[in-house]
Amino acid sequence: MRPIDWQQIDTVLLDMDGTLLDLHFDNYFWLEHLPEQYARHKGLNKADALAELSSSFVGLRGTLNWYCLDFWSELTGLPIVELKKDVADKIGFRPYVREFLNTLAQLGKRRVIVTNAHRDSVDLKLQHTGLDQYVDRIISSHDYREPKEQQAFWNHLLQDEPFDRQRTLLIDDSLAVLESAQRWGIHYLLAIHHPDSEREPISQDQFPGIHHFDELIFDSQDAADRDD
Repeated sequence: MRPIDWQQIDTVLLDMDGTLLDLHFDNYFWLEHLPEQYARHKGLNKADALAELSSSFVGLRGTLNWYCLDFWSELTGLPIVELKKDVADKIGFRPYVREFLNTLAQLGKRRVIVTNAHRDSVDLKLQHTGLDQYVDRIISSHDYREPKEQQAFWNHLLQDEPFDRQRTLLIDDSLAVLESAQRWGIHYLLAIHHPDSEREPISQDQFPGIHHFDELIFDSQDAADRDD
């Protein structure tokens, strides 16, 4: 990946889950903890419970309901927010995130989280990480009722949080979201190769990417030195 010219960037848009926070919590919840609880609720074995839940996933990926905890609570008959609290000890930062966000602040860049996570999920993660102390603003796609995969999300965002799309960097672990942002016109795009610390890195060559944020801290510190 070529070094980023930070002098050409004013705003950094940051995904939350899988980018700033370890995606292991989310994957564990949806693939392990929820199926176990759903199996007990329905009197099924875990494999059948997971199969039944998986059948509900069809056609939802990339829609707002895919990320909506209220939707999943109604569908499963389970208190999803409370169940997330059961395994909240798995919520954590990805490597070098706090150092990177602090460096962006030193460079005078605006740091805005743009996440598809439901507000209840955002609140739970803020309670366990204090992530809000490291950024300027947090925006959930549920605020606009449009997921980041849709062009309408970016239109809402621009009205709500004005920025120059030619001087903006988006960092996200979702290729679908990066593709959406690219179509909309965000100039700088960066993928995360290792969103879940318990899984193998993702291989893709569609967008430049990093494994961890220490790969960017060096570039940004160089930019700070040039500005001194």
